Amino acid sequence: MIKTLISWNVNGIRAIYRKGFLDWFGSVRPDILTLQEIKAEESQLPAELARIDGYYSYFSSAERKGYSGVALYSRVKPFPVERRLGIEKYDTEGRVLIADYDDFVLFNIYFPNGQMSEERLRYKLEFYDVFLEYVDRINDAGRNIVICGDVNTAHTEIDLSHPKANSTISGFLPEERAWIDKFLSHGYYDTFRLFNNEPGNYTWWSPLTRARERNIGWRIDYFFVNKRFFGNVRSASILAEVQGSDHCPVALQIEV
Repeated sequence: MIKTLISWNVNGIRAIYRKGFLDWFGSVRPDILTLQEIKAEESQLPAELARIDGYYSYFSSAERKGYSGVALYSRVKPFPVERRLGIEKYDTEGRVLIADYDDFVLFNIYFPNGQMSEERLRYKLEFYDVFLEYVDRINDAGRNIVICGDVNTAHTEIDLSHPKANSTISGFLPEERAWIDKFLSHGYYDTFRLFNNEPGNYTWWSPLTRARERNIGWRIDYFFVNKRFFGNVRSASILAEVQGSDHCPVALQIEV
């Protein structure tokens, strides 16, 4: 059976709701939809958004109001669903939903942004390492794994428009890119690059400079799978035509 998964940093779930999110959702009807940067608690959402017909819904919100947060809508009920990596300074920011589907474990992660300060860059890099240790434990236990979300780092020079100009900016720093190299070396695959090795494919554009209409962007949103699940991937794509956020959705089709 082919299943479609979509992941999207919506930059505010209430904002995207006002821009016709439910109409879009109703037109695509994926098996699983994951969202990042929802910037809301479940109790703040309209009922038709908190509970979409035909889907189970799960939310993880930051303690800080209007910040971070992730969501999951799923046709099939996963069990269990975890909202923690087990370290308080990360778990209070609402960045994690881990859903067990028997056939695979899904990680919906909103990785930190490191551009605000040196402190936040250290936080981001430490989060990366904690996440990798966690997911490796699941991998070592023999499970199939799908990882999606906003990683907040472009991996290689073809993953952003101006690599040299951004080589000293968090999001394309050597140490951030080296972590993705390390992550992939542990037996994980960037699914989009299994099907497309061309430049010019981006998932985020600055909203300040008309960057999207000029396609001056970054590819920082991903689907990864572990080696054990590699053979189940059927397609991976970027849905660049979908508007409403400064990010666009990314999609994965798997056979289970």
